[in-house]
Amino acid sequence: MAPQFFFRRSPRLRVIVMAVAATQALSACTMIPKYTRPKPPLATTWPGYAHTGDSLLPKVAADIGWREFFVDPRLQALIGIALRENRDLRTSAANIATAQGEYDVQHAGLFPTISATGGPMYQAPSDAAGLSFAPGLDTDQTGSGMARNPFRYYSGGIGFSSYEIDLFGRIRSLTKEAAERALYQQENMRGMVISIVSQVAMAYITWLGDRDTQALTERTLASQQGSLKLTQDKYDHGEENLLTVRQLETQVQQSATMLTDARRKVEQDENLITLLIGAPIPQNLPAPLPLGKQSVLADLPAGLPSDLLTRRPDIVAAEHDLLASQASIGAARAAFFPRLTLTATDGVSSLQFHRLFTAAATTWGLNPSLQIPLWTWGMNSGNLKVAKATRNGKIAAYEKTVQTAFREVADALAARKAYLDEKKQMDSLVFAAGDAYRLAKLRYETGTDSYLTTLDSQRYYLQAQQSQITVAVAKYQNLVTIYRAMGGGWQETSSMPAPQAAQNTKSAPKKAG
Repeated sequence: MAPQFFFRRSPRLRVIVMAVAATQALSACTMIPKYTRPKPPLATTWPGYAHTGDSLLPKVAADIGWREFFVDPRLQALIGIALRENRDLRTSAANIATAQGEYDVQHAGLFPTISATGGPMYQAPSDAAGLSFAPGLDTDQTGSGMARNPFRYYSGGIGFSSYEIDLFGRIRSLTKEAAERALYQQENMRGMVISIVSQVAMAYITWLGDRDTQALTERTLASQQGSLKLTQDKYDHGEENLLTVRQLETQVQQSATMLTDARRKVEQDENLITLLIGAPIPQNLPAPLPLGKQSVLADLPAGLPSDLLTRRPDIVAAEHDLLASQASIGAARAAFFPRLTLTATDGVSSLQFHRLFTAAATTWGLNPSLQIPLWTWGMNSGNLKVAKATRNGKIAAYEKTVQTAFREVADALAARKAYLDEKKQMDSLVFAAGDAYRLAKLRYETGTDSYLTTLDSQRYYLQAQQSQITVAVAKYQNLVTIYRAMGGGWQETSSMPAPQAAQNTKSAPKKAG
């Protein structure tokens, strides 16, 4: 109640606070240089790319949530675990909270810190030195029996001290810099989410491909073992030669070795997924969809190269970093100009407590102070040089980030067309190799040809099928790469708002949930 009481009873303090607020409103300008987004040398279209199909979702990649892009329920569960258990994300969330706290601290400097004080003071008379004195007693006893009354003083007040009126925008510039640092941390976290989602998806697709390779090798080995048994029986009855038996045994051993290697790769894939999700793989996950069914999209619309400037978190983060260094220039410029600080109090004081809250006990004080920099021996100019040099470095870093992002997308789109063509070629190769193996078996069974031709045909057919799986894995991993390179994967569903351009961000950073 005391601060409210004093404020109601303190018209002078109210006038001072209103004057300060008006002064702040009039001094809303800063010395931050006018910002113009750098224009890196980018092409207007993606080189060598043409859209290859219609997507089921008429949205750009950055606006498609990962639960809509990846429809495999097992993959969705793994991504969910990774985003929940990843320690790097927890560290990034802590960095965001720290940056937001620093913004709050800096932003509070725009307003005076008002506090209330009050209390009694007791002081013995000057000629009572050496006397026994206890606060609260009415008299002190001297050695001669004389009584002395102590001096009592009661006071209370409300006000603020050393408040800087931001005439030239120094505090506003520092506040702007802190806000951009917080937004920079937010974009870094979005980029980390995209990286985790894409890494889990890539490892999962590799695991599916190695499982298909293992299943193919198991089927091939079982077929070869059956053929070896039949050939061995024929040899035992004198109907087949030993060379054919040995050739089949060699083939069986080669396939067994390939199966062992395939099983090793599957186990290593599972170990990698365990590492990426940050927890053991649960046993109750849904069954995986077949390879190639992880996404409902066969292709992604490329959009324009300029879309990356507002879609990729790393580019947006680099722009926030640039804007922060731009704001530091405003603070460095403002340091050349005078600083006006203000201390103001309004309260009551009285020698008697029962008269403390009367009109006669009212007191007030106002103490403005002007600090003018005369000789700083190059400190202010040096700080300004540092700020400008840092800004120039951030411009170069921003342009390099944009160019790197452009290359990543261009490479992924170029590979997309190559993988689509390669898949068609591999499908034709597998069909031709399978038919050649079938014909070679017929020729061997009719006695037209030796079993060596059948062995070669079966080996080529197996290699073609393995290459077909490899191309399928690369094709779908390339689709994930395009999704990541275009800024997709930071949001769970498409209902969430997309990140805004850094230059359009005017409000203070929001609190992390």
